Amino acid sequence: MPRVNLVNRIQDNGNVPGHVAIIMDGNGRWAKKRGKPRSSGHKAGVETVKAIVQSAAKVGVEILTLFTFSIENWKRPKAEISAIMKLLYEKTRSELDELKKNNVRLIATGRIDKLSITRRNALRHAIKETARNTGLVLNLALNYGGRTEILEAVKKIAGDVKHGRISPKRIDEELFSSYLYTKGIPDPDLLIRTSGEMRLSNFLLWQTSYTELYVTDVLWPDFSENDFYKAILDYQNRDRRFGELSTK
Repeated sequence: MPRVNLVNRIQDNGNVPGHVAIIMDGNGRWAKKRGKPRSSGHKAGVETVKAIVQSAAKVGVEILTLFTFSIENWKRPKAEISAIMKLLYEKTRSELDELKKNNVRLIATGRIDKLSITRRNALRHAIKETARNTGLVLNLALNYGGRTEILEAVKKIAGDVKHGRISPKRIDEELFSSYLYTKGIPDPDLLIRTSGEMRLSNFLLWQTSYTELYVTDVLWPDFSENDFYKAILDYQNRDRRFGELSTK
């Protein structure tokens, strides 16, 4: 179906997900299928990111969270990690003007302080430069792990209880959420995973309790605007009950 028709259908339906999260999987397999180094898959994946950011903004998605680099990814070969980090640094700098032009606000979620000074400063500069933008919020989950996020929140809460800053009786879901990396960010409405793997991979474990899941066999570098729009349309046909009875 032509792209414009999908966009029109999404906008006509009205219930566009406010927050879409994506596990961008399959870069390595994409490269292997073509007899290329894994780094070429990551480079191709960056081009997909650009297309999907534009597509999300086009249909009215408010927040797009991308699982960019996990804590577990540090276990990969040093050459691959170096290539990913170099790509992240270069694209953060080269795409800044494009983000500003398109009114995209950049933020980051995760243990950003553990990145190298050079890459951390480039990221913080881009975040600062786009802070006043009012369009799509592009949230990069960097050096992120869901279990680590939850454990750090528990430790902070325990410390605040110990020092009398909060009472144990005050601890509820809302308070707990305020201690997470994603403080102030609504939970995802839709989580897309490419490459066909049926798991969360330690991504937004707390936040995705009632998130709609959409898994596609398409590898991330091949994930097109139409593929993204199809995921949105699939979401729009869901009946989100949050534990209640069906409304349909």
